[in-house]
Amino acid sequence: MSSLVIPRPEAADGTVPSPRPSRRVALIPTVTLLLGAVYCLLPVMWVVIASTKSGRELFSTFTFWPGTGFAENLTDLNSYREGVYWQWMANSAVYAGLGALLSTCVSAVSGYALATYRFRGRETVFNVLLAGVLMPPVILAIPQYLLMAEADLTDSYLSVLLPQILSPYGVYLARIYAAAAVPSDVVEAARMDGAGEWRILTRVALPMMLPGLVTVFLFQFVAVWNNFLLPFVMLSDDEKFPVTLGLYTLLEQGSSQPALYTLVITGAFLAVVPLVALFLVVQRFWSLDLLSGAVKS
Repeated sequence: MSSLVIPRPEAADGTVPSPRPSRRVALIPTVTLLLGAVYCLLPVMWVVIASTKSGRELFSTFTFWPGTGFAENLTDLNSYREGVYWQWMANSAVYAGLGALLSTCVSAVSGYALATYRFRGRETVFNVLLAGVLMPPVILAIPQYLLMAEADLTDSYLSVLLPQILSPYGVYLARIYAAAAVPSDVVEAARMDGAGEWRILTRVALPMMLPGLVTVFLFQFVAVWNNFLLPFVMLSDDEKFPVTLGLYTLLEQGSSQPALYTLVITGAFLAVVPLVALFLVVQRFWSLDLLSGAVKS
């Protein structure tokens, strides 16, 4: 008896499609992503759990079981030096919020100009910005300090804010997104209708660029919020410290006062909360269409 052979289906172009990967092979990317997520989230989980432990529970055992000292730790942190921690948090909010907003505005205008206009030296300017992306911040800290010292701005809020306004990476993202999201036909149509360049930017281009600008704002906010080196170099008054530098001073004092370690861990946990909240608030902007804001026919 001859065996029945079932022919493999052919595609429209006559080629035979490759067989689907086995379920075991398809699980490899999923398992890899899960392992990467655990690797990244494990320290955060430990900080969350450690912030609930009292000093005795923290140093006696190392477990991932929550403790009973979160309320006490929060009270001690709130009363430490008359609540200086919340001053550090407010300073970080000013540095990160205002700095990210100004940086996003500069990046939006610069990226739109580099993507839309044709002028001599445009690629040179863009290449210089790309070189700035590759420049480590540690190299720029001392020159920035010397410039601020010449302007008599050290140990001030401006000494931390001003260097954050121009973000080469933000300008790079804004240019790439403007080139993809703002069609040249729409810009030309707006010009033919008599709109000026500023009106085109604010009424046509920026609404189209909104999802990309939200990304620029978020990246810059996180970068400024987590920045340690620049405030460390610029500031000496601890009442102007951001939360990163404030927690560092607490950690240094913890070598002689171990009770402060619980305050450092609790403060680190609270410092993560605004970043998580910001991600949850702005994520809806990423679902907008590239052409949101375009004039409908």
